[in-house]
Order: sequence, then C-alpha cells, then structure tokens
Amino acid sequence: MSSTKTKNSAVEYKADQITVLEGLEPVRRRPGMYIGSTGPSGLHHLVWEVVDNSIDEAMAGYATEVAISLLADNMVEVSDNGRGIPVDIHKQYKVSALELALTKLHAGGKFGGGGYKVSSGLHGVGVSVVNALSTYLKAEVKRDGQLWMQEYKRGVPLKKVKAVGKAKGTGTTITFQADKDIFETTEFDWSIIIDHLRNQAYLSKGIKINVFDERIKNKFRSYEFYFEGGVKSYVKHLNSNNDPKHSSVFYVEKEIVPVKDNNKEDGAVEGQGEHKSEEHYKNTNPVLVEVALQYVDDYRESVLAFANHVYNPEGGMHVVGFRTALTRTLNNYARKANILKEKDENITGEDAREGLTAVISVKVREPQFEGQTKTKLGNPEVRAAVDSVFGEYFYVFLEEHPREAEAIIGKCLLAAQARRAAKQARETVLRKGALDGFALPGKLADCSSKDPKNSELYIVEGDSAGGSAKQGRDRETQAILPLRGKILNVERARLDKMLANNEVKSLIIAMGTNIGEQFDIEELRYDRIIIMTDADVDGAHIRTLLLTLFYRYFPEIIRQNHLYIAQPPLYQLKKGAQIHYVYSDEEKEKVLAEMQKISDDKKTKNLVKKDESISTKKEIIDPDSESVTDEGGEESAVGEEEKSTGIRIQRYKGLGEMNPDQLWETTMNPANRVLLRVSITDAVKADETFDILMGAEVAPRKKFIQTHAKSVKNLDI
Repeated sequence: MSSTKTKNSAVEYKADQITVLEGLEPVRRRPGMYIGSTGPSGLHHLVWEVVDNSIDEAMAGYATEVAISLLADNMVEVSDNGRGIPVDIHKQYKVSALELALTKLHAGGKFGGGGYKVSSGLHGVGVSVVNALSTYLKAEVKRDGQLWMQEYKRGVPLKKVKAVGKAKGTGTTITFQADKDIFETTEFDWSIIIDHLRNQAYLSKGIKINVFDERIKNKFRSYEFYFEGGVKSYVKHLNSNNDPKHSSVFYVEKEIVPVKDNNKEDGAVEGQGEHKSEEHYKNTNPVLVEVALQYVDDYRESVLAFANHVYNPEGGMHVVGFRTALTRTLNNYARKANILKEKDENITGEDAREGLTAVISVKVREPQFEGQTKTKLGNPEVRAAVDSVFGEYFYVFLEEHPREAEAIIGKCLLAAQARRAAKQARETVLRKGALDGFALPGKLADCSSKDPKNSELYIVEGDSAGGSAKQGRDRETQAILPLRGKILNVERARLDKMLANNEVKSLIIAMGTNIGEQFDIEELRYDRIIIMTDADVDGAHIRTLLLTLFYRYFPEIIRQNHLYIAQPPLYQLKKGAQIHYVYSDEEKEKVLAEMQKISDDKKTKNLVKKDESISTKKEIIDPDSESVTDEGGEESAVGEEEKSTGIRIQRYKGLGEMNPDQLWETTMNPANRVLLRVSITDAVKADETFDILMGAEVAPRKKFIQTHAKSVKNLDI
C-alpha cells in the first residue's frame, strides 16, 4: 500500500507544480528573508534601507543633507540632495533605471564598481524590498532641471516614469507606506528612529541629518544631527555618564591597502604576531579605517563596530584586528616604558578591554556581511587593515601622552589583579557546583524533570511569594528560587565582589552555566529563566537589578531567548461565578465596561431579579473567606476590593497576597500566563540606559527620572 502511494505521488509531481515567483513576489512571500522579521524591527528596517541609500550618496561625496519625515497614516518620506537615481532608459531592460532599481532585486549602483566605491548595501535589494512591502510608494528624482516621478502599489508601477515639472538642484525623495497585511504593526517608534539616525550622523561626520515627526497635528517635533568630530564625538557621547580615566580621546582615520598575510593563519591568537607596515600589504582593495577610544572608570567593555555605516552587533574581522592590536600595543609600550618587568605576566585581552569605550568604523568596497541584516563582517583584509592602522597610531598616542598611557596601563594592571581574585573566588564557589549535581542552593525548589528543554526557573521576590509559588507550581517542570531582598547592583561591582553575594551566587549555581570566561550556555539547566516580582516600585527595582545582572554577565541567555518577565495581574474582577484577571488600569476599565454592558443587557431582558441592589461601598475581602466585611473603606494588607454595580474589584499589592491556586492560575499556568520575552534590540541604547539607571553618576539618573516620571503607570506611592 505504501509503495503504491509513493508511485502515484511521483506521477503527480509534474513540471506545472513548480512555482516560479516573478519580480518582487519572493519578497512578499518570504519577507523575513530580506528584513529579518515582520515585527517592529522589520518595519523599521524599511526606513534603514532607504536611509542607507542616501547615506551612500553622502559617503560617495555627493550629498550633504538627508531628511527623514514621519507623516500621517504611517507614511515615511526620505530625501537627500545627492545626484538622484538615474531616470534614463536602461539599454538591456528597456525601462527607466529608476523603475529598474525599484522593481528588480539585485539591481542598483552597488555592483560593478561604477556607482559607489563603498556602500552599506550588500545585495542591492534594499529599496526594491521596501517597494515590495509597501502598500504605496512614490519615487521623486530631481535631475537635469526636471522633477521625475513614479508611483507603485505593492511593488507594481502604476505608470511609467515621467517628468512632472521643473526642479532646481538634484536629489531623491522616497515616500512609502508599509503594508499592514505584511507587518504586525505599521506604527513607527520615534525613539528608535532618533537613536538610529543619531548613530548614522556620528558615523557621517560633516553630514546633516534632519528628522521630522508630522504625524499628529499641533505636536510637531524635530531633531537635527551634525557632528564634525565623527566617531570621536560618538565616544564622548557614550562616555557622557562615566568618569574618563584620561582626558584625550584617541582618534585615527586613515585609508590603507591591505592584503591577507599568507604567512599567518587568519585565526592567529590575539595579542601575538608582529606589527606589519603598510608596505607589507599590496592588495588593490582599499579600506578606510576610523577608530576612537577612551577608557573610563568602569568594569565593562563597550566596543561598537560598523562597516559602511552598518552596525555589526556580532563584530567581525574589524573587531578581531582591533583587539589584537590593542593587546599587543599596550604590552609593547608597557615593556618599553618598564612598567611591566621581566617577571610580570603580559596584559591579557580581557584586562586591556576593561573600562574601554571604542567605536570602530570601516569602509570597504566589497563588504562580506553575514546575511541581509549584516550582523557580522567577514572580510579578512579588514582585519589586517585595522590591525595595521590602529596598532601604529595608538602606539604613537601612548608615547606622546605618557601620563595618559600610565593611567591606561595602570587600569589594565588593576583589572588583571581583580581578574585573578575573581578566578580564585569563582573556583572556590563553583569548584563543584551544579554541574556535578552538588551544592545546589538550599532555597532552590528544583523541578523533577532533568531535561532543560522541559524545565523553567522562576526567580521570585521574597520568601512569602516563594512559598506561594512552591505550592502552586507544576513540580515536574517548574523550579522556584526565592531571593531575599534586593540583589547586588552588579553595574558597580567586579566579579569577585559579585561572587561574595549569596543571592547572586545562588542564582549562578542554580542556572549551571558558570560565569565569566568559563560561561557555557550549553550547561543551562532551564530553557526559561522567568523573573517574577511584585507590580510595585520595589518589584521594579529588583527586576532592574536582575536585568542588569543578566545583561552584563549573561548576555547570551538573553540573545538565545531564555530570559522572560512574568506578568502577574494587578486586579481581580469578580461578579458571581464570573472572574477576570486584568494586568493594567486600562484593561481594568475596558473589562469593567464589558461586564457592566453584559449586566445591563441581562436587566433589559429581565434575566436579573428586580430587587437586586447595587452597592457602591468600599469593602475589604478576606481572600480565604467568602464573607464580606465592611471596614469603612480602610486599606487592608491583603488588598482592597470595591463592590461597584455588583462587580467586586481586588487590587493585588504583591505576589505574596495571592493564594497558591490564584498564582498558578494567573501567572504560572502555561495555558493562561502572560510572559514578556527579554530581547536586545538596540545594544547601544541598552548600554546607555543601564549606565544611567544603575551607574554611579546621580545627575543623569535624576534627569532620566524627571523626563519619564509622567509616563510611569501603576506607580504605588
């Protein structure tokens, strides 16, 4: 029987079953392949693709201004004063070059070397992808004294390119409206737009970028970015909330013609190898290297890498070359200056990068990115270029600034001392650890399952909530770790001090991953780590402390989608046997209105007794009792309830107030619960926010609180 099925299936599989997607249809069928996702990040990626084209004109020296406007109906307009996309007829395809660029994948001036020396585009699919994923797109080009225009609907031209009037100067304007049938949301986030374009302005020194928000009448807002100092200004901005260890920011910008060193392996050990002069490299592919750095009084490394203005969150060859040159140069100078003696160990890469803030920007003619989202740069020649340029000029900087060199190397040596102390503390604390099933924290109520894929760990605030969680959980798959009080603020502590903190130590052992250079994500004992704290100020503080710990020391847990935040309800709405749990004041009002409407409808249909009374008293309900006791509206430790129009409302003050069955039903039951997955969408912004909220400087934190105080919801005072 099975063989007959196979034979029939083969017969039915004919040539007419092969689907060929023409034009831009592949983009609409599989948008995630081109923009990463159809969520908010993919939506904003449309803007970046169009802006990248304007930035490419600026990098080529043809544009000096770029303007981005957010318009009504979620439309976006991007314009520049560059050369303008060509509009003449393409000899091969017999259509306007403008239409070709907007309707054909892999069509553009980024191939063949004639249009641009360097560009942020990799595949030449950017603006055509935006066209395919837009309900409407309009392209306007100023060239040869004329204004040329063409409109599109979901990537299909509505008319041919034509001149619609006279125009002065040159430039391109793209206006588009994202397709709501493709994207989860089509509403653009002003703060995301601003942060991204600020970064682009830092990387495009001397280029003016204007941003306008015209979506709401009488609420017009705008920004203008212009940085003459380039990435040097960027480093100063990143360090605005930190104390610098030296006043001068190191900066170098130089074009070099590198080549792969055939006598060395590409994966040479960091810090080893000899410095190569510029004459050593004879390739014809030039690389423009721009690096700025400054050390601050901090314990972490902040290195941002860009290739052709595209942020590379996973680094790449330019980061490898930078790190190699940094470690080698510091050791060479320290030996020559007799700061490091013969008996002293070399400064390691980890020591050299503690407290370092650096921005690396390279421009290369043929970038080799990993995928359209360009997360990592793979060009081997870029490693050699950055190593050569940065190594040479940083050594000169150290020799010309001996006091600052002494401060930098002094910080590195202090970092080495702390690293050795941390290693000793880690070995003492985690010598056995959870890897051998030994010394799991006593407060941990582990789950029965030993399969990490089926297990999850709840980090719970306080013993009271921990007790309810332990009683209400699914013992097979859910482990509970209660934390006593607020954990250490790791933003202000080195690893050795962290490991002396019992709460942090318990969490590290429970997860099983170890920490620092011995961290291993494969040893994570739970697929989900869930932070579950009260919905009040203290709970928010504890949650922020835990997020700081994970972001600074366990970022891979976040990147691989293992970290979540539980959402306990704020209110219970009850009327008879009908119970609703709601998670915000807005949701409460909505559900109340719906419940009241149902109640009114029932009255209209005479389904409710005529003598049913409506009480508006404030009452206190004992959650363990069905009785109602009128206490004159005074607040109770177990939460206040109102009985309005027959609907009783209980406001939960904390997880400890909830019975185990309530906690299970609302917050821990996979069938009902609401979990927020923690992700890093903007590492630069995340770094800055953690600096402000958890750093030593008080003034930036005060300003942050004053700025955002009015937007805080559910604040208990």
